[in-house]
Amino acid sequence: MPLDTTQQMLIEQRVANDAKSPLIAYLLLLFVGGFGAHRFYLGHTGSAVLMLVLWLVGWVTLPIMVGIVPLGVVGVWVFIDLFLVPGMVARDKDRVRRLMRGELELAAGNPPAVALSQPA
Repeated sequence: MPLDTTQQMLIEQRVANDAKSPLIAYLLLLFVGGFGAHRFYLGHTGSAVLMLVLWLVGWVTLPIMVGIVPLGVVGVWVFIDLFLVPGMVARDKDRVRRLMRGELELAAGNPPAVALSQPA
């Protein structure tokens, strides 16, 4: 069942309120990107933990010159994430849209067209 204009406006308002901010994601990336803070913020916990572990291993092993490799990997990863953040934010907005659409369909007594659970 298609949503009316009021319901669509409600969904977009909720997306504006609940979705992750690209500004905050970029600030986290620029200031604490090595920790993977931007990935934690955007809900990519697994890759954020991996980034944090690589960063820690890099700094711990830096005195024996082994740490250059993991720190280099994290540096390249942070640079690549500069280009990936907009897509991550867009996926989060789509997630909020799907959840809201499902909630509105349930409230109207219709089964949701998509699953309401968050993606893994």
